Amino acid sequence: MNDYGDDLRDTRREYGKSVLIEHNAAPLPFQQLDIWLDEARHAGLEDYNAFSLSTVSTAEYPHSRIVLLRSQDESGLIFFTNYQSRKGKDIAANPKVGVNFYWASLERQVRVSGSAHKTSVAESDEYFAERPRESQIAAWASAQSEVLTGRDVLENKMEEYTKKFEGMDVPRPENWGGYRIIPNYFEFWQGRPFRLHDRLIYCVDADFEWFIKRLAP
Repeated sequence: MNDYGDDLRDTRREYGKSVLIEHNAAPLPFQQLDIWLDEARHAGLEDYNAFSLSTVSTAEYPHSRIVLLRSQDESGLIFFTNYQSRKGKDIAANPKVGVNFYWASLERQVRVSGSAHKTSVAESDEYFAERPRESQIAAWASAQSEVLTGRDVLENKMEEYTKKFEGMDVPRPENWGGYRIIPNYFEFWQGRPFRLHDRLIYCVDADFEWFIKRLAP
């Protein structure tokens, strides 16, 4: 066994910073997510809007990576990326995705299931225009998820597009834009002592109305 084997078995901590009770939960999952995002922000957590996005490849293997939430309301959760990236290709073949937010210091996580669909051109243009110029140019320079022969290839591309767009606004590449995840399931997890955690789920009924259930930890 590796030197850290015993440590992996023995490392544990108790949870007890907060509670999640039905009568205190927001009636809609988007509202509850807003509350927890705001509390994570006010707690000073770096990348409080980061979440793990899971997609399924055409070979039926799951892939997860961290992306940043840029907007969320009752219409869904929005993030931006290269449409030709691995996640973009996965979503094109199978729009069903999984989401997981995790805030360790707050002893909380949120899981979401839903389907991802491209945002409108106007939404993608608006957000792209707000990005730092270097990030705009990087969207042109990087053929995301493609194999590179070396770091210099990427840096040369960055230099090439920096010169190309010198003195002008950087347009949005057609292969770069947003996705809106339309959820059908939320699970809010709050750590509690002795592993008796709070788990509240929000599901939609036949009339697309949200309702809350409690799960055993």
